[in-house]
Amino acid sequence: MAEKTGAVLGEVLAERQRQDAKWGQQDHDPSTWLMVLAEEVGEANQAVFETLFPTYDKRAAQHGPRTLAEYRQELIQVAAVAVAAIESLDRQDQLPG
Repeated sequence: MAEKTGAVLGEVLAERQRQDAKWGQQDHDPSTWLMVLAEEVGEANQAVFETLFPTYDKRAAQHGPRTLAEYRQELIQVAAVAVAAIESLDRQDQLPG
């Protein structure tokens, strides 16, 4: 189990690095981070919905039907954004106490 967890966390780290390369260091307030995270969760929802109900997949004609691999990738992005929010919070020293 630890080996699989380590592999997934490695993918999350790679996604964090990709995000930082694309956007630079992000230091949003907590409510903005929650909105960014919600947007990513929405993309994961859409990916799995369109996988399970392909007749609702508006992009299937151009890109082919959604797969669970796309849903999985969206979950990696959700995890990476959550990590980014934690990193930002720690940098801003906004923890109570």
